[in-house]
Amino acid sequence: MAESLRDRVREKLLRQIAEDGGAPTEGAEDDDPRLVALDDDLAALDEALDGDPVIERLAAKYWVP
Repeated sequence: MAESLRDRVREKLLRQIAEDGGAPTEGAEDDDPRLVALDDDLAALDEALDGDPVIERLAAKYWVP
């Protein structure tokens, strides 16, 4: 498999954000709790180091194989 788990989770989060009608807010205030949660998870993923358990947790949360 060419893509890492981190890449697949990132792709899934970005797809979820787009499907929910938003775009990554990059810190902007948003009143949609779903988009806020997705943005927070995307930020956590971006800050995680390779091998960080947060990557596995997010993969499980968003059903990323």
